Amino acid sequence: MKPISGYTILSARRAFEKGETTPERLFNEYRSRIEKENSALNAFLNTKEFSFNKSDKKEASQLSGIPYAAKDNLLVKGTIATGGSKILENYQSAYDAEVVTRLADKGAQLLGKTNMDEFAMGSSGENSAYGPTKNPHNHECVPGGSSAGSAAAVAADLCVFALGSDTGGSIRQPAAFCGVVGFKPSYGRVSRHGLMALASSLDQIGPFTKTVDDTALVFSVISGKDIHDSTTVNLDGSDVFDHLHDDIQNLRIGVPEEYFGDGLSDEVRSSIEKAIDKLIVRGAKTIHISLPHSNAALAAYYIIQPSEASANLARYDGIRYGFSDPSAEMLLDVYNKSRANGFGEEVTRRIILGTFALSAGYFDAYYLKAQRVRSLIRKDFDEAFKRCDVIIGPTTPTTAFRIGEKSDDPLSMYLSDIYTVPVNLAGIPAISIPCTMGDKTNMPVGLQIIGPMMKDEILLRVAWHIEQTLLNE
Repeated sequence: MKPISGYTILSARRAFEKGETTPERLFNEYRSRIEKENSALNAFLNTKEFSFNKSDKKEASQLSGIPYAAKDNLLVKGTIATGGSKILENYQSAYDAEVVTRLADKGAQLLGKTNMDEFAMGSSGENSAYGPTKNPHNHECVPGGSSAGSAAAVAADLCVFALGSDTGGSIRQPAAFCGVVGFKPSYGRVSRHGLMALASSLDQIGPFTKTVDDTALVFSVISGKDIHDSTTVNLDGSDVFDHLHDDIQNLRIGVPEEYFGDGLSDEVRSSIEKAIDKLIVRGAKTIHISLPHSNAALAAYYIIQPSEASANLARYDGIRYGFSDPSAEMLLDVYNKSRANGFGEEVTRRIILGTFALSAGYFDAYYLKAQRVRSLIRKDFDEAFKRCDVIIGPTTPTTAFRIGEKSDDPLSMYLSDIYTVPVNLAGIPAISIPCTMGDKTNMPVGLQIIGPMMKDEILLRVAWHIEQTLLNE
């Protein structure tokens, strides 16, 4: 399988206009490709039928007729949504997620739902109740997580683009491992209505694409105020693509010293430094900055995220919906057995951790302190952006590791998100774009670009110019 070939949104659009293919033919070609190749990758959990109709009153859009995939924690009415968990193996969605509705209104065609770490808890794609997803570049390696299937599907050209969710790096980290573009918008720019909640103050929906052009197109459709999500802001991103190629004068790039310390592999360091050198040649100015509380971000995150997850996942009790253990004889047995047998090991670990952190006598010592650290991290970014336009560094400390390599070492696994977690704690936008292939592993390296709060349009514009610089060298 040759990863990342075939259509982008823009090239598919041109093919439609020239009569080289049709939306239905393209959709069926992808369906056929999935049927032949998904067994090796395990990227898709299910697929859908083509539903485009010329009589449908869809708005004119670049996305009309474009086949895409959605992570299986996004609801699609009448379709099974498992969240990668056994506890929801037969759950059928009652309504569409807002992002799915907005894409449907523009005529985009949903191919199917993609595999994921259970309830989006994982950094490798190995924690799904339906088996691990493989990296298209090397089937012995992980694709990253938790949006494993979406990243692998785009990299393997099993769809044109895909949606994922990012709570601590779950879009950007697999995008880096699979060599695609992965964008986490500012918190509040995209509605979370219809997304299975993991950590409500951290979760955000975003796209996986093959180019920054495509990312801007998808963001322009899915962003905006939503009455069903009170955290969304009234910022219209509909014209982001129109200004994506505008010139950027005197670009100031912040390079944080904390992102180039111990733990960063030599091949990732070399790739990122070479990319920064290319930008300097093109006229960008680099400014060395410090994000002094970054070293506490991972610890704060793994208090806040499990705490919110333990509260959000309390609804899965074996009573209202989802898996209910048939061997339970009493009400307490239903709760205990359904949750014990329905949740996987990683989910159970985080529920226990979060419940402990929120318990009486420990709330102030753990959860409250973590929130104070979160405020300091946000302040670090605010101070940094007074000196620079964007911040650049590695998306991950290493390239994709081998399946099973870190399964018995949760702490080592959590360290895969060391550069992505601070962004979610601060609520700011960030994108991972392919940088190069690692010298030793011959696996993709991701370059992370971080922008100021609510300046997603500027971040995407910078990302496009950086992408062009890297592609044209």
